[in-house]
Amino acid sequence: MDIKISPSMLASDFANLEAELKKCESAGADMIHLDVMDGCFVPNITIGAPVIKAMKKVCALPFDVHLMIENPLEYIDDFADAGADIITFHVESKSDTQKTIEKIKVCGCKASLSVKPDTDIKTVFPYAGSLSMVLVMTVEPGFGGQSFMRGMLPKIERLRAEFPEMDIEVDGGINTETIKECAAAGANVFVAGSAVFNSKSPAQTIALLKKNAGKI
Repeated sequence: MDIKISPSMLASDFANLEAELKKCESAGADMIHLDVMDGCFVPNITIGAPVIKAMKKVCALPFDVHLMIENPLEYIDDFADAGADIITFHVESKSDTQKTIEKIKVCGCKASLSVKPDTDIKTVFPYAGSLSMVLVMTVEPGFGGQSFMRGMLPKIERLRAEFPEMDIEVDGGINTETIKECAAAGANVFVAGSAVFNSKSPAQTIALLKKNAGKI
């Protein structure tokens, strides 16, 4: 599986989003991870479709939009129109899961499903045939900079065993060391926020992340 690094803009300088996006592009990132939080599904509020639309105008990388919101089905059109390439939503949300997946695909985006740490990974199995990716949260969603939850590794292993061709993404506490464990478990798409944006050399950090995940 191709190794992909998706820097999380949650850890970026929001006063200089264009510069931060350009930094990711020049550093060798494969996509951009955008966390959308509504203050209800998770205890934080971030950005919405208008900001993502503006960001898309100045960045050529694919946008990996992670909807941590209660009713994602109601907003798929907005985020597709804003330039999302991949739309991830949570199996724990209030929206009908299959209808939301279908809506994402009708809008021309790739559909991805995420699970919180306390959710059994088997809840995504019935939908796997319709998905491009599954996101395993390795922290409690809502805030950046949290510590990696090693207990989530068996979820990744189970997913990879069941669906050997699927992209498996991990988000939360990913750095140049924890990425080794996630890759060994079977993940191939890695969201890295603080590790990239707090680095003195994002390019070197992304290169090391890829190396440690098995791609030199």
